[in-house]
This record gives sequence, C-alpha cells and structure tokens, in this order.
Amino acid sequence: MGLFKRLARIFRHRWTDETDAARALKPEALARLEARVVASESRHSGEIRLCVEAGLPLTYLWRDATPRQRAVTLFGKLRVWDTENNNGVLIYLLLAEHAIEVVADRGLSRHVPQATWHTLLADMRVRFRAGEFEQGLAQAIDAADALLQRHYRLAEGQVNPNELPDRADLR
Repeated sequence: MGLFKRLARIFRHRWTDETDAARALKPEALARLEARVVASESRHSGEIRLCVEAGLPLTYLWRDATPRQRAVTLFGKLRVWDTENNNGVLIYLLLAEHAIEVVADRGLSRHVPQATWHTLLADMRVRFRAGEFEQGLAQAIDAADALLQRHYRLAEGQVNPNELPDRADLR
C-alpha cells in the first residue's frame, strides 16, 4: 500500500470514533438487535455475538491489518470460541471501512464452508455502504440464525444456556 493510501486510512480510522458508532446505531436500534439475537438463540444452541467498532486501533493500522484480522482477534477476546458446542458466531462491523466480517467457531465451520459466509456477506456490504447499519446487522443475524438452526436446532423443551452476552459490544 502506498504511503498516501496508508496515511488516508490512518486518518479515516482516527477520525471515526465512538460518537460515530452511537450515531450509526442509536439505543433503540441496539435494543432491536439485542432482541433479535435473543429470539434467535431461543431456537438453537449457538451463540451470536455482535461487535461494532468505529475504527481500528493504531497498532493494527501501522501493520496494515485487515478487518478480518481484527475480527479474528476479537473473536478470541470476546470469548466467542469458548462455547460448549463450539458453535459461536461473531458478527463484526468496522464503521471506518463499512466492513463486515463473520467469524464462526470450528463446530459451525465444519458444516458451513467459508464461501457460504462470503456469499451471505455480499448483500450486507451493500447495506453498510448505504449507511443502513441496523438493517445490515439484522440481515447478518438472520443469516447466522438460519445456519445455526439447520445444524444446531434445539430439541423440543431444550433451552439454550446463553453463554455469551446478547447486547452488541461497541468499541
């Protein structure tokens, strides 16, 4: 990456902050997304975790890290990997780049190839570029829900122990 592009990227990420995240996803939108996660997790044993980050930390920008690399790091930091059935899913939105990443744990990854996630993300990226953050995240939750229901549906009377917080992590 050229010096000008690198400096422009750093500036964009430093310029985008928590107030931009709060403007993109108001408290009512966050409450609706949380309710959508709760409803989803009542149908399967998986865990869905949302993370919305305004911009990458400076250390990631200096080494020219990708949104995918940051999502994988947060997958670990938010303990999405630490579910009993290894079927957690992190949905990560990076506002500075309007980038979305989905990281699925090894249990679900055995059933769902990465190409499937890429296909599902294509439509969502269009929404994010249009500034439709809530709708794009809702679409991502619904896509993860459909895959988790297909592979980890709860039996009649079974309850998901809710191993991870349902509220979005804002950074």
